[in-house]
Amino acid sequence: MRRLHWPSWMPIDPYIVLLLGTVGLAALLPARGTAADVASGASTAAIAFLFLLYGARLSTREALDGLRHWRLHVTVLLCTFVLFPVFGLAARALVPTLLTQPLYQGLLFLTLVPSTIQSSIAFTSIARGNVPAAICAGSFSSLAGILLTPLLAAALLGGSGGGFSADSLVKIVLQLLVPFLAGQLLRRCEIGRGRAQRAERDGGPRAGSFITRHKKVLGLVDRGSILLVVYTAFSEGMNQGIWHQVSPARLGGLLAVEAVLLALMLVLTWYGGKALGFGRADRIAIQFAGSKKSLASGLPMAGVLFGAHASLAVLPLMLFHQMQLMVCAVLAKRRARDQEETPAASGASAAHVVQGQPQDRVLR
Repeated sequence: MRRLHWPSWMPIDPYIVLLLGTVGLAALLPARGTAADVASGASTAAIAFLFLLYGARLSTREALDGLRHWRLHVTVLLCTFVLFPVFGLAARALVPTLLTQPLYQGLLFLTLVPSTIQSSIAFTSIARGNVPAAICAGSFSSLAGILLTPLLAAALLGGSGGGFSADSLVKIVLQLLVPFLAGQLLRRCEIGRGRAQRAERDGGPRAGSFITRHKKVLGLVDRGSILLVVYTAFSEGMNQGIWHQVSPARLGGLLAVEAVLLALMLVLTWYGGKALGFGRADRIAIQFAGSKKSLASGLPMAGVLFGAHASLAVLPLMLFHQMQLMVCAVLAKRRARDQEETPAASGASAAHVVQGQPQDRVLR
């Protein structure tokens, strides 16, 4: 049977079609009641499974290499918690001509939210960047955001709410860190059973080599987890009726502002990384980790900071989240194609990630 291929003349990436289809499905058939609980649980399980696979595939040496790359992590943290908020404060000049005060507060809150983990890793992997560094950068940003986001919101939004969110911390640990450590433990246990020599000969322990041989499995989990998060988030928005609280003109203005914000961050993270002397693989990790905002972390934090007004406050975050996924899906594919066209140069830039191996073998 012949495989179906996406027509080359189509101007849009097929994954964007899936994202738009997921949004449309959530608008027409949002998950409610028990179905919403099932969708939320499935999304959580998919992300946890994703990190279990990453933990099983990523060797301890690779993880430590990413952890030691402190300049990259500081750069991502500065982009997330300094550069983003500066642009958010500058957007105050757009009130009330383009944005209402509630929409501006939501936009400012968006700039204070930590970076994503799963989508930063997924897009870095697709673009053949420094995946171990993206894992560490996204994780550091999310953990730092538990403290920094409420403190920044209390200072910049003028509210008295905020502080530490124990529920957010527990969610991050259980959903991301625990599965990743479980994957690492699985890898180490296999080596400890006397398979070290075979692992060295075959290129890794059984779990890691299985994922290496079945790249499509990890790719499906990458994309599937993002689609589940999109559907769950838009379903919740439909159930809260936030789309009826903003006029079309204001919504269009908000989208325009967010498009400019995303474009600025993508340009600054890419060329700023070059100016700081980072290689191509590192610049990819910086761009995808430093230009993202996490909906999963932002929603529970907004509930603490805004209370009953949280649904409207997270509207800018929800829209930006979908916009960044769509734009970065295309951008990641383009980065991968650019690397394929210049294999010698790209292989040299990523040589520090895995010694003597092309980057697409890291987590592809």
